[in-house]
Amino acid sequence: MIEQLLSQFFEHLRYERNVSEHTLRNYASDLSQFYDYLAPADPQTTARRDIDIKQIDHITIREWLSSLHTAQKKKTSVARKLAALRTFFQFLVREGVIEMNPAKLVSTPRLEKKLPVHLSVEDAIRFIETPDTETDLGKRDRAILELLYGTGVRVSELTKLDLGDIDFKDKLIRVTGKRRKQRIVPFGDPALHALMNYLTGRNAFLQNAPLEERDSQAVFLNYQGTRITTRSVGRMVDKYIGICAGIHSISPHALRHSFATHLLDSGADLRDIQELLGHARLSTTQIYTHVSMEKLIEVYDKSHPKA
Repeated sequence: MIEQLLSQFFEHLRYERNVSEHTLRNYASDLSQFYDYLAPADPQTTARRDIDIKQIDHITIREWLSSLHTAQKKKTSVARKLAALRTFFQFLVREGVIEMNPAKLVSTPRLEKKLPVHLSVEDAIRFIETPDTETDLGKRDRAILELLYGTGVRVSELTKLDLGDIDFKDKLIRVTGKRRKQRIVPFGDPALHALMNYLTGRNAFLQNAPLEERDSQAVFLNYQGTRITTRSVGRMVDKYIGICAGIHSISPHALRHSFATHLLDSGADLRDIQELLGHARLSTTQIYTHVSMEKLIEVYDKSHPKA
């Protein structure tokens, strides 16, 4: 019974909530681990004993979470698994399978608040200017970095960009974010120039792909002539970390964090930044106020005579 309910839940996530494949894989992994805990497969037959979903209560869930703590799983991982259970059981409540959500009675592990990693303005510019723009690959990489920092888009959003999403005249891009929500984000002259420079040689990438595999609408292509992936962007950033002296341990997402932090430091309104980033809740954007507050305290400590 539980396998059928899980299958229905995944269909709900994919087709009704339009979650990304990455999110879907996380749900599947977390809920499979819970199922393995409840009913381990027989090593000989791989069969499982049947589970009555109505018999699962908050104590069962707490015992599973306790086993994860004993196995020294990270608090963030445990919290994510609990969130997956809450969503699953809430779906079952909505479908009338159970009357109440047992996972709601289990407290989320208290997590340490980590401030987002970001670069200084000087380091961000230095890092973005690392690619060798004398080569087609360097032109592409420079355009990617300029757009990530110049718009604050997520890497997954950048890889989905089509040529029709860019308004070169008014310097705007149409971004498709989480749950297929669209927003319009402006970009500056540096990103425009880098894009135009890359697009002049883009056909060199496109010609590498077999005709049936070419994605003529994709803005950013890999060397095989197909749409670039988020993993490829991550590897590209790692490559330039090795080249750019003094820049360490950043991800492509750090450019998004830098974008938001630098806007806030320059006096931008938090709600405007929320709109640009595509955050559903202002509370998600407010983490950047903590970053700026640290900078303010540092300035105070260095400058104020009574500090």
